[in-house]
Amino acid sequence: MHTYNPFAKHASPSTLIDLLCHRSQHESHHSAYTFLVDGEAEKVSITYAALDRKARAIATYLKSMVTEGERALLFYSQGLEYIAAFWGCLYARVIAIPLYPPRLKQRNLSRIQAIVNDANPLLALTTERILSITKPLFAQVQELKDLQFLATDTVPEDIADSWQRPSVTGDTLAFLQYTSGSTSNPKGVMVSHGNLLHNLASMHRMFNLNSESVFVNWTPFYHDMGLILGTLLSLYGGIPNISMSPVTFLQRPFRWLHAISSFRATCSCGSDFAYNLCLRKITQEQRTTLDLSSWTLAVNGAEPVRPETINGFVEAFGPCGFRREAFYPSYGLAEATLHVSGGCDAALPGINTLNLDKSELENNRVVEVSPGAKNSKLLIGCGQTHRDQKTIIVHPELLIKCMPDQIGEIWVSGLSITQGYWNRSRETAQTFHAYLSDTGEGPFLRTGDLGFFKNGELFITGRLKDLIIIRGRNLYPQDIEQTAERSHPALRLGGSAAFSVDIDGEEQLVVVQEVEYDQQVDVSTLVGAIRQAVFEDYEVKVYAVVLIKPGSIFKTSSGKIQRSACRDAFLAGSLDVWEAEKHA
Repeated sequence: MHTYNPFAKHASPSTLIDLLCHRSQHESHHSAYTFLVDGEAEKVSITYAALDRKARAIATYLKSMVTEGERALLFYSQGLEYIAAFWGCLYARVIAIPLYPPRLKQRNLSRIQAIVNDANPLLALTTERILSITKPLFAQVQELKDLQFLATDTVPEDIADSWQRPSVTGDTLAFLQYTSGSTSNPKGVMVSHGNLLHNLASMHRMFNLNSESVFVNWTPFYHDMGLILGTLLSLYGGIPNISMSPVTFLQRPFRWLHAISSFRATCSCGSDFAYNLCLRKITQEQRTTLDLSSWTLAVNGAEPVRPETINGFVEAFGPCGFRREAFYPSYGLAEATLHVSGGCDAALPGINTLNLDKSELENNRVVEVSPGAKNSKLLIGCGQTHRDQKTIIVHPELLIKCMPDQIGEIWVSGLSITQGYWNRSRETAQTFHAYLSDTGEGPFLRTGDLGFFKNGELFITGRLKDLIIIRGRNLYPQDIEQTAERSHPALRLGGSAAFSVDIDGEEQLVVVQEVEYDQQVDVSTLVGAIRQAVFEDYEVKVYAVVLIKPGSIFKTSSGKIQRSACRDAFLAGSLDVWEAEKHA
């Protein structure tokens, strides 16, 4: 199969600075990014040449404030200023830390404090508008009050001519991607220029992108999917990028699909939550205005891919021209830069499924059963891994390769594997320097995720640290959460956390569940529905059901359930309880 080369007769870039300079030199007047200010009609754009010049100006100013290698926090709303600031840091060899503007919520500020304590940055970049809000807020917090601030929208552009290119190689650290902290405190993943270019090249090839591709993105720039896949990939491929704020998408999900329809986009990405939100919020009348026939790559990642979401989306938007084969379930993590698997090199993206015996799954064995069989679970494949990367399935305790029909921890090695965690040598050694105990092969990245290969395709079954083990049975929390939240219409989808606690020396199951707004349902009815549904599906009694207020469950910045935080709050009695019932 012919692979489209985004650099034609020119040498491939060895750093991100090379990448943007190449686009600025050879496609100077082409639009790099178009931002939909209101998510619909109002838009602003920037060319490759203008972005390059703005990055040079910001870099020049930065180098008058801090030395190369210093860290800088990025506090921006979604938009072109965020992109320019990120590139400005790259051009100054200042290590960017993409974040989101602080809100007047202690939970948000606590995460920023943790990151500042870990990375020890001297500087925070933002806009004049956000600075007026942020600076007084930070002045109240000891760890944050000494930060220097730079409003990059006030930097004079004429100083771009004074920019001097820093000494940068593929091994140079590009930015710190702080993990979402779903199972622990956030850690700064050290992503190099070489890591990014390898991952971008792999995605460009596996996504079959070409000169006719058009990208639409709403995912946040502070998240690895939004920054790397949603923003950098289009610049790598030299393809148009249309973006909007996550807030405008969440307020009106129709805007996302309307942008795809209007701009004849071929590629866009989102989590299972996003596709499900479109299902629930976009009306039949709105659907009649959409033409999604151009959409050939619908990347689905960042959280478990649910078969019912895919089936529902295809059924709802098939009449709009959306095709099932456009779905591209994928798997990745920040420690591997972003993308690990999805689709394959030799075929267009598509969906492969397996029906597995639940009882065997609980014993880490892969046994296929007929579709619709009793006690079966449907899994969606997350494609093949990069052809120049090695991915193996390993017994997490014995540290030996699993047999083909066994579930184990996913280990990965290759050029996309990042340099480790910032200033955390012990955690870096544990996670990034794993070796097989019998052969000594390594080093590998231990992903902490569980899965297996079938016919060359990677299937994800759960997360090692979140695994619930009750009386010798392995139960996956996301399965229990799905059962719980669907047990009654008054319970909120995507608002459940399942975990175990030690009660008198025995592990017991706890379910924390958000309730939809303005529910008048009897408490015992909801608790009973959860208990019955979980017992019917898994033959496990729920020790405690805690019903909490809508929007109060602990989630990461990327929307993943923080089960460990929910567990800690449960034990401390600090959940925002709607109603609760406990039975030993």
